[in-house]
Amino acid sequence: MKGIVFTEFLDLVEQKFGLEMVDKIITQSELASQGIYTSVGTYRFSEMLSLLQNLKNNTGIAIDDLLLAYGEHFFSVIENSYPGLLNTYKDPIEMISSIENHIHVEVRKIYPDAELPTFFVESKTENTLVMIYTSSRAMHHFGLGLMNKTFEHFNTKATISLEKIKEDGTEVKFIITKD
Repeated sequence: MKGIVFTEFLDLVEQKFGLEMVDKIITQSELASQGIYTSVGTYRFSEMLSLLQNLKNNTGIAIDDLLLAYGEHFFSVIENSYPGLLNTYKDPIEMISSIENHIHVEVRKIYPDAELPTFFVESKTENTLVMIYTSSRAMHHFGLGLMNKTFEHFNTKATISLEKIKEDGTEVKFIITKD
């Protein structure tokens, strides 16, 4: 997993819970990296799981809710670092439906060895989108947070629901309808 995912996660933890919480979850997680991340480095996904689990244990907030908040936070990173990418689109459905064929292509230019989830567009109209998310990492609520902020960015409201195709969350169907 790319280091930017870790550095931004720890930034969010610091913003929401303080520097002491960052130190606490790093210490509790007994990380091979010792919690020292660079945005371009590559680290084990197990470290993110450990950080999330310890944050959950210390805050009582469910991991899915933590990932949702993190996805919403991460959208601001995209907004600030890659405004040209967002300006390419005029509509949130169009942007979200292009994750696989455009956005992930751009991510791979920056992080060639990034292990990204796949998004298969099952159906798409002007106001609806049904996509299948597949990832060994079961971070679909992170994706949901990014989608929520995408609609907010375009000043558009939508209902986004998800159905787990596989109980472990490695395959999920997103059903998006503009309100």
